[in-house]
Amino acid sequence: MLKNVYVRRQASLLMIGLYLLTGLVSIAQQKPIPKPEETLGFPVGADYKLATYEQALSYFKKLDEASDMLKLVYVGETSEGRPWYFALISSPQNLANIDKYRNIAQRLAHPAGLTDEEAKKLSLEGKPLVHIDGGLHASEVAGAQHTISLAYDMLSKASEPKMKAILDNVILLLWPSLNPDGQTMIGDWYKSNVGTPYEIAPPPFLYQKYVGHDNNRDAYMLNMIESRVVARTWREWEPNIIFVHHQTSPFPTRIWLPPFAEPIAPQTPPIIAREVNMIGMAMAQALESNGQKGATHMGTGFDAWYPGYIDYMPVMQNIPSFWTETALYNYATPHFYTIRDFPQDKKELRAESLYSSPWPGGWWRISDAMAYMETASLATLDYAAKYSDVLLYNRYQAGRNTIKKYEQEPPYAYFIPQKQRDPVRPVELLRRLAFHGIRIGHLTKEIQHNGHTYPKGTWVIPMNQEYGELTRQLLDVQVYPDLREFPGGPPEQPYDAAGWTLPLQFELNVQPAMTPLTADQKAAVQMVSGTAKDWQKDDKKDATPADFITGIGFDTNPVSAGINAPEGRLTGSGTAALISPVQNNAFKVIGRTLKSGGSVKYNADSQRYAISGVANTTLEQWINELGITAERTASGTGAAVKPRIALYKPWTASMDAGWTEWVLEQFGIPFEAITNTDMQGNDLSDRFDVILMASDRPQTLKNGFAKGAVPPAYEGGLGELGSASLTKFVNQGGTLVCLNASCDYAIDALHLPVKNVVAGVARKDYFTGGSLLEVETDPTHPVMAGMPGKATVFVDGSPVFATLDGFKGQALAKFAATGSPLRSGYLLGEKYLQGYAASLDVQQGRGHVVLIGFRPQWRGQPLGTYRVLLNSVLYGGEVAKGKYGTPDFWKTPSSKPKEEEKK
Repeated sequence: MLKNVYVRRQASLLMIGLYLLTGLVSIAQQKPIPKPEETLGFPVGADYKLATYEQALSYFKKLDEASDMLKLVYVGETSEGRPWYFALISSPQNLANIDKYRNIAQRLAHPAGLTDEEAKKLSLEGKPLVHIDGGLHASEVAGAQHTISLAYDMLSKASEPKMKAILDNVILLLWPSLNPDGQTMIGDWYKSNVGTPYEIAPPPFLYQKYVGHDNNRDAYMLNMIESRVVARTWREWEPNIIFVHHQTSPFPTRIWLPPFAEPIAPQTPPIIAREVNMIGMAMAQALESNGQKGATHMGTGFDAWYPGYIDYMPVMQNIPSFWTETALYNYATPHFYTIRDFPQDKKELRAESLYSSPWPGGWWRISDAMAYMETASLATLDYAAKYSDVLLYNRYQAGRNTIKKYEQEPPYAYFIPQKQRDPVRPVELLRRLAFHGIRIGHLTKEIQHNGHTYPKGTWVIPMNQEYGELTRQLLDVQVYPDLREFPGGPPEQPYDAAGWTLPLQFELNVQPAMTPLTADQKAAVQMVSGTAKDWQKDDKKDATPADFITGIGFDTNPVSAGINAPEGRLTGSGTAALISPVQNNAFKVIGRTLKSGGSVKYNADSQRYAISGVANTTLEQWINELGITAERTASGTGAAVKPRIALYKPWTASMDAGWTEWVLEQFGIPFEAITNTDMQGNDLSDRFDVILMASDRPQTLKNGFAKGAVPPAYEGGLGELGSASLTKFVNQGGTLVCLNASCDYAIDALHLPVKNVVAGVARKDYFTGGSLLEVETDPTHPVMAGMPGKATVFVDGSPVFATLDGFKGQALAKFAATGSPLRSGYLLGEKYLQGYAASLDVQQGRGHVVLIGFRPQWRGQPLGTYRVLLNSVLYGGEVAKGKYGTPDFWKTPSSKPKEEEKK
């Protein structure tokens, strides 16, 4: 017996020795964790210093070399070609088994076939995958600096109990930045101005190619490369939490946290909404424990109604997804606040229910913002570590509940016929939905349902799938709640859009199935699947020319790759081909024809464009791959389309101009970008036929940046010289095209006999809030060629037109004289629209001013009104000299609303 005890004791000592030796070997192999300043050349978070993306990536590569707790993962390239990575951070054991944990996350995210017991078992086996990033709004600089310090602190403090628990129980997907291009742009801009009078000057450029701040408004549309990279990566990993850092908090609070303000999206899964709220409170508690004052929640700004946010849309994919807003002064410049800076209602420093520790003022530095962000990030990771199995099981439950919900209540499915005014349009919609993980089917035979006949080939989206709430959120009509600041007062303004219904924006017939499908009807639905392309092997050729996204686009997803546009058709005989602007891809043919030296003419009789001078085989190839129909004709008569197009880009970095530039480039329409100097020149008529102004406020266009706010090269706007130059350009025969807000600038600057009848109307009487309205159009005018008689347009602070004495020209679109034009979103005061014009062609001198009182290219979403923009930039030279329009289409109303008369 003593011998056995001795043997066991010796064996135990041997095991302890081996364990200690293994630990020593592990420690010996683990290199010291490098400090950020060793790579950056300055301490991260230092005043007046910002790390660019290149510097941040260099540091993360050093961490990857030094530690077995961090591994960089390549996800692709940015718009400007920068290599893009995120870092996996967790214990060595978790990283060694990363495929196992990713597979568990995938299985729980897609619960079909799982039982509750199996899901609970997987939830206990799995580890939460938590996405945290440095933000995507590059001028909100602290986020992308805090990811550097967060990574260092997690690795250098890995042995501390709280950090060890996080590393052992959570897998962090840490993205240094969601906007690498912008991080470097802003870092370089700030560095060039530090120590000068322009140290905190705003940048005179968009900090993400084309879209700038709108990079957080592209989540469901996926127009931008960055949006697609993130969405693809999320579907590859299916994270359990998504946390995106923003700045700035409503002053003088120091950080805004969930719960969100009202309203939230109606399709938000309840269990996920509760988790978001729980995490928000956990972050607040951690901040209080650290003595970091000034956290607040809810309020009246940061609502979660619009699903275009990259940091909220995933909630409809059953992921707790949210953002925070940490206080910002400007870049890395410190600032001292006194109580005198505070608004009156905050000067007493009164504790409030959701602002329990008011910030008293003092210095605020980028390091302070980073510290608040790191506390919030670690609190989120701590929550995930403590509630690991709950997070994983709730992901399963939310998906399971959605599947059950739409097996028991409508809509049970959506039918999308292939036959549409533009047959490529449903493909554009469905490829996007599929890329988000929504499964699509098509009918293998004709069926009858709810009094409708759906032919073979009709697309079908079954709703009993885990991401069904996202489908409904994008396809249904929005009814924004009537929330008032006080009873009878003005409406609370949506933080973003109030209505965005994609079938309306895409000009599509989409039918919901409001009764269950029969067994025979279900059997007729075959789910779509194609051959996905490998994004890492892509040679950057256009994978699917028919859709609007260039490059590999959506073809990395097997369902997207299986959704194809019908083959185009070229019929008839003759030397020219007539193409209709009903089809968006007709403008791709126009762009290619102009580029290749062919001829384009506008035929007013057919309201089509005539293409000639292009080799038959080339034209046939274009028609086929773009999925359009065209008709050969013996006589390609019409007005020559040879526009010399200019797009004005103000130094105030116009996002709408950026979106406009993007649309023109996608269609290959030739144009030149011009700035203030060009616009103030005396030779506009010699250089251009058409000048396009995107939607920017009149004061912004007129005045630009104030003197001293930016370096002198970027000061000012168009000024009096610009308005005089534009007036001369139009009088000499040029066409000025103004979108939405810029119409008010043109009315004033060019003294047009036009009035915006909603200018100055109180918000309590009239408000639209970024919504979809119906207008009646006149397709006999070239700008509206191809439009349906009744069309849906996106309005956002849009003008509404009446004409004054001396007006010459035509109305292009108008609001009905009775009834409400609202199709989706919110509208207060419909009487201010009834009978008035939504778009005008104003003749002035020998030229034209085209006023488009809506946003035809808003964030690249309204594919149904792209043609209005594209037609308008072709409406110059010979085309603009013609006589168009339907007589008596519209005349300005003779009376005003009574409330307006009283004013």
